[in-house]
Amino acid sequence: MLVLERRQRIAQLLEEQGSVRVSALAANYGVTEETIRRDLEDLERAGFLKRTYGGAVAWKGTGYESPYDARRELQLDEKLAIAKKAAELVADGETLFLDASTTTLYLARQLIGRRDLGIITNSIQIVSELGGQKGLTVVATGGKLRDKSLSCVGPLAARVLREYHPDWAFISCKGFSPKRGLLDTNDLEVELKRLALKNANVGVALVDSSKFQKPALLQIGPVESVAKIITDKMETEMQQELASRGVEVLEAC
Repeated sequence: MLVLERRQRIAQLLEEQGSVRVSALAANYGVTEETIRRDLEDLERAGFLKRTYGGAVAWKGTGYESPYDARRELQLDEKLAIAKKAAELVADGETLFLDASTTTLYLARQLIGRRDLGIITNSIQIVSELGGQKGLTVVATGGKLRDKSLSCVGPLAARVLREYHPDWAFISCKGFSPKRGLLDTNDLEVELKRLALKNANVGVALVDSSKFQKPALLQIGPVESVAKIITDKMETEMQQELASRGVEVLEAC
């Protein structure tokens, strides 16, 4: 197993379990404990965890936001499937908003080669990926750059979004439940997601199943804020509850 792949798996375990042990990781991956300690040191420098005696714990809490690079590879197969399903909704000639989440980055890549699409985004990564692509017109919101999300936020970004009424708004979130709705951690990001959903003809949440029932500090909106939720999988009971509230669930896997 490559070093990068092992560290990605350790990061995913931390997201799922909240803590890891050096001895268990070494046995699981067939490497020395010293190798695992180096992995944890690098992940700590990336801001993803805090090392403890014999292991590490994730930086958790409702206000916790892991770095963009650490999140990009988590739940990768699920995010790719969700992105592909979302792209199937978009017709040539339409305009859409993409937030600065990692899942919408994968959706952006699915749109390369399409015709006459307008893309509005506050994501530096998406602007970089789509800028100059034939058939795509990209509008960057501008604003103050947030290092953790590689996004533009603040009054300028909000002012730009108020001017646009796209066909679609695709957003992601840090946590989701029928009771608490769509949740996130940063107030400036939440403001933009709310604006995009309010102004778009159709709002769509891209939410992989690892985020179900996961807490976060702020509510983007109730589940009814979006018309559709695209996920990798969802229990029938939750699907039925969302359907009763007018939200369509599309499973990508």
